[in-house]
This record gives sequence, C-alpha cells and structure tokens, in this order.
Amino acid sequence: MTFKKKYLPLILGVGIATGIFIGGKLNFSDKPDRLFSSNSKKEKLNRLIDYIDYEYVDDVNTDSIVDITVNGILENLDPHSVYIPKADMQRVTENMKGDFVGIGISFYTYNDTITVIRTIEGSPSDKVGIQGGDRIITADGDSIFGKDLSNSDIIKKLKGPIDTKVKLEVYRKGEPKLLTFTVKRDHIPIRSVDAAYMLTETLGYIKINRFAESTYKEFKEELENLKKLDVQDLVLDLRGNPGGFLTIAEQIVDEFLEDDKLILFTKNKRGSIQESYATKKGDFENSKVYVLIDENSASASEIVAGALQDNDKGTIVGRRSYGKGLVQREMNLGDGSAVRLTVSRYYTPTGRSIQRSYNNGNKDYYDDYFERLSSGEFLDPEKIEVADSLKFTTPKGKVVYGGGGIIPDVFVPLDLSMQNETLTFLQRRGFVSNFVFEELEKNRHAYDDFSRKDFIDNFIVSDDFVLAFQDYLNSKTSANITFVAYNDEVKQYIKATLAAQLYTKGAFEEVLNKSDVMIEEVLKLDAKL
Repeated sequence: MTFKKKYLPLILGVGIATGIFIGGKLNFSDKPDRLFSSNSKKEKLNRLIDYIDYEYVDDVNTDSIVDITVNGILENLDPHSVYIPKADMQRVTENMKGDFVGIGISFYTYNDTITVIRTIEGSPSDKVGIQGGDRIITADGDSIFGKDLSNSDIIKKLKGPIDTKVKLEVYRKGEPKLLTFTVKRDHIPIRSVDAAYMLTETLGYIKINRFAESTYKEFKEELENLKKLDVQDLVLDLRGNPGGFLTIAEQIVDEFLEDDKLILFTKNKRGSIQESYATKKGDFENSKVYVLIDENSASASEIVAGALQDNDKGTIVGRRSYGKGLVQREMNLGDGSAVRLTVSRYYTPTGRSIQRSYNNGNKDYYDDYFERLSSGEFLDPEKIEVADSLKFTTPKGKVVYGGGGIIPDVFVPLDLSMQNETLTFLQRRGFVSNFVFEELEKNRHAYDDFSRKDFIDNFIVSDDFVLAFQDYLNSKTSANITFVAYNDEVKQYIKATLAAQLYTKGAFEEVLNKSDVMIEEVLKLDAKL
C-alpha cells in the first residue's frame, strides 16, 4: 500500500478541519464575533491534531500534513489563492516590500570565489569603494570561497541586522595584498523601475517590473527627473510585469487620469462594491501616454492598462495581456507561513472583468500561454478569441472586451528574431551574463574610455566576440551551437549585458530598446500625433 493511499483518510480529515479553521480565522465578515466564537468544528481540528501527535502508532509530521492539505484546499479554489510556506516568507516579503538589509552587491561565483559584478549605486559597498571584479575572500574572518559553499550560505554571511558591520577581505587585481573593507549593513532597494530615460527630445520611457510597496515612490522620482529634461509624453513599459499591490497601481493611474475619473471597482462575495477614483494629485494628466503590454503583463499591470483604456486616455500597445482579475488578501497563519486568498474581483471602469476562465482546473489555466502561441494569436490579432457578450464601450465609443486580458489598441506581433527559444534559454540560464563577466575580467580597463552614452550609441560587438561566446557555450554544454541565423540578435544581447555590468541601472534596456519592435511602433505613432 502506498503512503498516499494509506494516509488518505487522515489527510482528508485534517483537510476538512483545516479548511474550517482557515475559514473561521478570515476576518471578512461584517460580524467578526461569529467567526471567532468557540465552536465544535474548530475544537475538532485541535483534538484531531493532538490525538495524532500523542496516540498514532507511527511518528507523523502533522505540520507537513497540514501544509499539504492547505495547498490542496487552495488549489481547488482558484489559481491565485496560494499558500506561502515559512521558508519562503522572507524572500516574498522582501520582494514585495522593495528592499532588504545587506551590503549592496550583485555577485557571481567565479572559480569558487565570490566575485563582485558591480555594486548597487549608493549602497554600503559602493560607499566604501568595493568595485566590480573584486573577489571577497573572507567575511568577519570566515572564509567564503570554495566548492562546498552555496549561494544561500554566502548570502547569510553578507546579510544581517541593519546597522551591523561586516569586515571583508578582498582580492583586487593589481593590488599586492588583500584589501580590507568594513561595511555597515543598510536597507538595499530591490528596484521595481528598471529604466527611465528619454527616447526622443520630448518622449520619455519608464519600465516597471512589478508593483511593490516602493514602486510608486520610484516611479514618481523618475517622472520628476524626466520632467527636468522637458518630457512631454511618456511610454510606460509593463511588459512581463506580473502585478503586485492594487493600491500602487491605483496611485500610478492617478498620475494620468483627470480628477474624479473612475479607476476601477471591486466586488466581493456578498456583492459589496468598492470604487476607486482619481484625485487632484496627478501630474501627467494633460500628456500622451503609451502603455506597453504583452502576454505576461498581469493583475496590477492590467489595472493600469484597463483604467487608461476605458477612460479613453492614452494608447495601449502590444499583445493581449495575461487575464488576471482577482484580488488577494494575505493572512498570517501564526507559524510564519501565510495564505493569499482571493477575496474579490476587480472590474475596469466600463464594467468588464478581464479574468480568464479557470473552470477546467489550474493545469488548463496555466497552459493557456501555449494555446495562444499555437493558435497564432501572438502573430495575428485576428486569432484573438473574443465573445460579443463581453463587449463594452468607452465614453468615446471605442469597443473593448472582457473575459480574458486587455486587448491592445495597437497590436504588435511577437518579434521572433529577438524572442526565440535559443536566446530565451541562454538568458534564463545565465550563459550570456556569465560569459560577459568572464570577458570583462580579462581587461576591464578596455572600456574606461567609453561614457555610458557613447557605449550605448556607438560600441560595436565584433564577430570575434560572438565566436568566443560560441566556444564558451560549447565548452559548457553538450550542444553544438552556432549563431548564423541570428548573429545580430546575439550581438545585441551581449552588448546589453556588457552595458548592464559596466553602468548603472537601465543600460540593459536602453541597448535592447534600440531595435525593439514595440518601441519602434510607438515612435511611429508619436510622430503621427
């Protein structure tokens, strides 16, 4: 008998009890006293767990059973109600808060040694003079190099409570002996604004990778910087942005919408509706805005795109977005873990829900990307399936659709030259980044005469550089890779990665945007208007 069959009745029993327990603890009712009053169902859960702990014939990890059961319950609700185990909570929280406490470096384990790719601008490491290419040998006297040291072990050595200090010994090429730095740990931002710069003399560009607690502040700072450069109109790039905090999306929309315009409304299981309106604080209400979206733009990204589209504000450019119109609330479960439970749906100002169906289960829901790809939707807007029953009209008479993502005003097909499987694989596995780092290590000073602008505008990656990359890949993998079919695209990725490692944030995006098909489409649109 398998473990699964043997313990199925036990798991089901705990599952039912746990579901009752979770439901009892969620403070969503208008009568909280009813939820938290003592009842036999919650007592049953406690008795069952105690009974298993004390009397069951074998040792059973009841914590793991509860974890499995909670996941099972949530999987049967919707794809976005999720359980966050205790082990993942710190990482998830840091990502959504937008910072962590550390020393402020990005690093690469090169020949079993921590080697700094670059310091984060303004971070403690940057302030004390640590540089790209430095090897960190010890931290507080402990060696942090060698094959047996994992990245998590390294991070534990470098992270710590705020204002605590760590003494680092560093090897730097050209220096006769190790350098010593004492670094005081501080809050290190996890940037959610990847890039902000001027595309033309009047058109600005801001790319947001998620909607964290710090995102609106970052966005506002970058917008103010662009205004100093006389920005008139803006490209807001939300491609690949999976979402985040709804309130942050509302704040960003507010910058573009006139006073008292509806941003969105939410509706919960009891039919209670909450509406959100634009306020007087918007600083970009009289300018043009282009919002870039794709099939991986979800949730808060879709709130921004939908609010602007439904208010006839700006132009949505790209491909149909992901289709997530559910709102989650996080609840701590008391042991360091948490549940993010769907508590309402959101609707765009015209009243459309953009949540796509999950009636056929989570697997079918997540496989939707491959169905879109195989249907040809990423290349031809006529392949997008829409339902006439979900047709809505904006105040100026534009027809928009609900039921599965935001359909853009201007469709831009997938660029197969830049988004092919090989390039995606190389990027995700870190091959381009690692190769570029090792090339820089050979002679970093070769780039000293390039300013950031000069490098982005004029640096040319040679054919020899590409051949060296091919040799590097073939030494690391069993595949025999050549880049004859997309030599220029590989050169661009190499150049963008060089820029990212040599300069501050945004350089990677600036290089890639030089031949980005959506950016090119926006420039054509902007020239016509």
